[in-house]
Amino acid sequence: MVASVWDWLRRKKPLVDAFYAAQVLLMSLPGILAGAYGIQTPRFLMWTAALTGPLILRRTFPRTVFAAVALVSCVQCVLQVPTIPANLAVLMGLYTVTAGCSFRWGLAAALVAELGAGMATYRYAASADHRRTTFLMLTVLVAGVYVLGLHMRTRRAYLRSVEERAERLERERDNEVKVAMAAERARIARELHDVVAHNVSVIVVQADGASYAIDTDVGRARQALDTISSTGRLALAEMRRLLGVLREDDDAGAFAPQPGVAELADLVEQVRASGLAVTYEVDGVPAAMSQGRQLTVFRIVQEALTNALKHAGPRVNVSVRLRYADDALEIRVEDDGRGAAAFDDGRGHGLAGMRERVAVYGGGVRAAPRPGGGFEVVATLPVREEVAA
Repeated sequence: MVASVWDWLRRKKPLVDAFYAAQVLLMSLPGILAGAYGIQTPRFLMWTAALTGPLILRRTFPRTVFAAVALVSCVQCVLQVPTIPANLAVLMGLYTVTAGCSFRWGLAAALVAELGAGMATYRYAASADHRRTTFLMLTVLVAGVYVLGLHMRTRRAYLRSVEERAERLERERDNEVKVAMAAERARIARELHDVVAHNVSVIVVQADGASYAIDTDVGRARQALDTISSTGRLALAEMRRLLGVLREDDDAGAFAPQPGVAELADLVEQVRASGLAVTYEVDGVPAAMSQGRQLTVFRIVQEALTNALKHAGPRVNVSVRLRYADDALEIRVEDDGRGAAAFDDGRGHGLAGMRERVAVYGGGVRAAPRPGGGFEVVATLPVREEVAA
C-alpha cells in the first residue's frame, strides 16, 4: 500500500512540489497578516507569489524555475525591496538544479546564488562588520545547500545503479533458469528416447518370435502378441511424452541402459562411501513402473542426496524412503543438517530440473526446510499412465 502511494506521488511531481511551495507560503503568512518587512500587503503578496509560484514546476523544469526565482530576487534587490521568507525559493531552486541536473549546471546555479548573496549583502547590510557577517552567513548557507544537492545527486545515481544491477542480475538469473530448464528437457528427451528405443526393440523381437511360432505353437504366439500389446502401449505413452519435450539436435550417444529403482541401493552405498550417513527404506509393495518413471525416481533421489552432500554440513544423517501406494509412489529424502541456514547462491538448477522431471509424469515436488531443522524433499509420482491422466 505504502509503495503504491509512493509510486503515485513520484508520478505527480507538480502536486508534490506545490505541497513544498505551500510551506513557504505558510512561513510568509504571519508577515502578510502583520504587514511586516515594511511592505504593503498587496506588494508583499505580489513578491511572494512571484517567488513561490514557479516552485510548482520546480522538478519538472528545474533550470527554468531557478532562473525565474533568481531573476525575481535580482529585481527585488535592485528595487531595494526588503527580503521576505519567499526568498528561500532561490535556495530551493539551487538544491533542485544541483540534485537533478549535471554537475556543471549545479555549479553554475551555485555561482548565481553566491552572486545573489553578494548583492544582498551590499544592498541591505549597513556597516562593514555587518556586511562581512551577513556575507559569510549567506555563503555558508549557499554552500550547504549546494553540498546537500550534490549528496542527493550522488545518492540517486548510486541507487539507480543498484536498481539497474539488481534488474540485470534478475534477468540473468531468469535466463540461466530457462537455459537450465531447456537443457533438462533435452536430457529428459534423450533418456526417454532410450526407453522408447528399448520398447520398440522388444516389440520387434516379440513380433519375429510370434511370426515363427504362429504355425507351430499358438500359445507362445499369443503370449508374444500380448507382450507386444502391453509394450506397445507403454512405448506409445513414452513417445507422446517425448513429443511434448523439446529436444535440441545433438549427438544422442549410445543407447545405454538407464538406472532405475533397482540401482538406488548402489547409489546409497556410493553416497555412504563418501562419508554421509544414509538410511534407505522401502514401504509397501513395489509397483511395476515404466523405465522412464524409474529413471525419474533415481534422478530425484540422486539430486536430493547431492544437495545434502553440498549444503547440509558435516555429520549429517539422511533418510531415503520410498512409500508405494495403490496408484502413486512417494519419495521422501530428509536430513538433519543446516536447513534454512544453508548458503544458497541462487544459481543451482537441481530443484528446477527435479520439478521438470516429475511434471512430465503428472506428479509434484516439495522442497523446503523442515520445521525442526534440516531439509526435506518430497516427491509424488503416479505409477501408472492412467493415474497421471
